Amino acid sequence: MAISLASLRRSSALQPPRILMHGVAGVGKSTFAAKADSPVFVMTEDGLGKLQVPHFPLATSYVDVSEALDSLLTEQHEFRTVVIDSVDWLEPLIWAEACKRNNWSSIEYPGFGKGYAEALNIWREYLDKLNALRDEKGMAVLQIAHTDIKRFDSPEHEPYDRYVIKLQARAAALLQEHSDIVLFANYQISIAKSEVGFNKKVTRALGSGKRVMHTEERPAYLAKNRYELPETLPLDWAKFVEAMPQPK
Repeated sequence: MAISLASLRRSSALQPPRILMHGVAGVGKSTFAAKADSPVFVMTEDGLGKLQVPHFPLATSYVDVSEALDSLLTEQHEFRTVVIDSVDWLEPLIWAEACKRNNWSSIEYPGFGKGYAEALNIWREYLDKLNALRDEKGMAVLQIAHTDIKRFDSPEHEPYDRYVIKLQARAAALLQEHSDIVLFANYQISIAKSEVGFNKKVTRALGSGKRVMHTEERPAYLAKNRYELPETLPLDWAKFVEAMPQPK
């Protein structure tokens, strides 16, 4: 079909979101995902604990993950959300698949980052499957990741530490670009300063155990959203859905 001005569109239907969530250990990322709309988990780590949710057998290879996604695409089911738990445990499976396809002894074997570049092609295959589930099956996508603290070398300011997704840098960038929403989950803390004598002050971090998720980029952490969400929300699926724009 030839492209012309007649093909222009002004609006489109609101599609299910592609979400990437990272957060500190034990904050409740899997619990958040378990409350999603009719979720099914693709497990690359044994992290469900006592959560009673539908899930595929623990994946021990990239092929296992790929076949699980293919089954959701080709078979009839009523699941509305696919959860990948977690992408940083998926990463070594993707590296192993890249080594297998290229007959390498390790992902470092080709040298100069070539192994990680090849692994990006497998990451793209994986993301294509997630896109197909959203576009053809109407499923929301929720990828869970652990977080890491890394030094950020800013071209404008002195270097500082920030929370980032625990993946190889180029893979992390690819998943971030693919996602409509990147959430950072953490415990809410406040800072209190007190005098201890001799003109000295002590700074203490105070927390009530309240768990929140951040939706916008800040120097301390990576986050984003394409839906004009509030900057911070409770770590609760119902509150998240309430804040999301609704189809008209």
